[in-house]
Order: sequence, then structure tokens, then C-alpha cells
Amino acid sequence: MIKWIFKWLLRLFFLAVVLIVVFFLSLHFILRVVIEHNIRAQTGMDAEIGRFKLGILEPTIEIQNLKIYNSTDFAGAPFLDIPEIHVEYDRAALAKREIHVTLMRFNLGEFDIVKNQAGQTNIFSLGVTLPKKQSGGNQVAVNFKKQTGYNFKGIDTLNVSIGRVKFIDLKNPQNSREQTIGLESVMIPNVKSQDDLGGLVPLIYLHSSGFFESLVDQKKSGLDVLKQLGL
Repeated sequence: MIKWIFKWLLRLFFLAVVLIVVFFLSLHFILRVVIEHNIRAQTGMDAEIGRFKLGILEPTIEIQNLKIYNSTDFAGAPFLDIPEIHVEYDRAALAKREIHVTLMRFNLGEFDIVKNQAGQTNIFSLGVTLPKKQSGGNQVAVNFKKQTGYNFKGIDTLNVSIGRVKFIDLKNPQNSREQTIGLESVMIPNVKSQDDLGGLVPLIYLHSSGFFESLVDQKKSGLDVLKQLGL
């Protein structure tokens, strides 16, 4: 009887080990699906994540090949192609219900402006699904607290790269074109609110070679197009 019990205890132990291994192997997949679902819920846009990795021993999060697609109003055309988001955070801050990012690398490979058959442009329709921008630099932190229950303490170093921007005219494809922005590893220190990203807007504008000006009417400037993104 003792041998029989010992044998089954060994089987249960082995089964527990297998389940733990399967859990950790599945964890990244589960989190990837959750993130894709949350992007859809927040923006109304479909998202695909090529690879998601949550560091178990190190406080890191990596998202690779994130693609976000426009809604059906814009034929589900591509919107954002983000090859990499790399985050290193302060684990001790989590115990105090705070989010303190020590380093964030954000590589925006491609940003697509889409004009649909009805003449609507996707970036000017974002306000329909995205929360309206509130006045005040701390509003992002306030909204973050409401949505997550954590206080946002800031990003010590933000490393931004931007590849290219495309204009896609679904009604008149001959009007479609693209422009290389070519920003590589722009360092922005001490980001605590969206106001701290203000210097990025004219930098993108200067590298766009008038690309944005050609897409808007006289009521909107190229800078207005960039600010439409919430910067």
C-alpha cells in the first residue's frame, strides 16, 4: 500500500511539474491574446502581436511585430506597424502600486494614413473611438490611475525610432505615396506626461519633407495632422 501511495504521489508531482511548465509556456500566448483584445476594446481596431515576452527573472516586457489595423470604415487597411516595444521597469515600485519605467524603446516602423471611398481620413476619425484629449499635462496619469489602479511615475529614458509614413487612397490608388522619416534612437529623458513629448512633433515634421502639408486643406497644417495623434 505504501509503495502504491508513493507511486501515485510521484505521478501527481510529475503532473504538477508538467502543468507548471505548460503554464509558463502558455503565459506569453495568453498575455498576447489579452493585449490584442484590449487594443480592440480601447480603439475599435484589430491588432496582431508577433511575439510577446514577459521577463520572469528580469523586470522586462518585450513586444515584437505589433500590427494595428484600421476599422472596417477604412477597409481594415494597416494603420501602425511597430517592430519593437521594449520596456524595463522598476519592480520595487509595483509593490507601492506605481509604474516606474527606467527604459522604453519604441520603434514605429510604419504609420499609414488611409483615405477611404467616402473621402474620410483615418487620423481625423480617431476621435470617434479614442478618448478625447483633456487639457493639462497630468491628464494621462489621471486616466492611467483610473484604468489600472496604479500611479504612473514616468519614464526615465524614452528611445524613439520612426521609419516611414504612407498615404493610402483607397478610392484613387494613384494618389498613394510614402515618405521616409528616418528618425533613429531619439532620446527623450524624464517623460512624465504627454507634454514631455511635445518636442517630438516638430522633429517628425522637419523630417517629413512637406509630406503632411500635401494631405490637408487650408484649415489644417501639417503640424495639426501630427497633433491629431495626441502628441
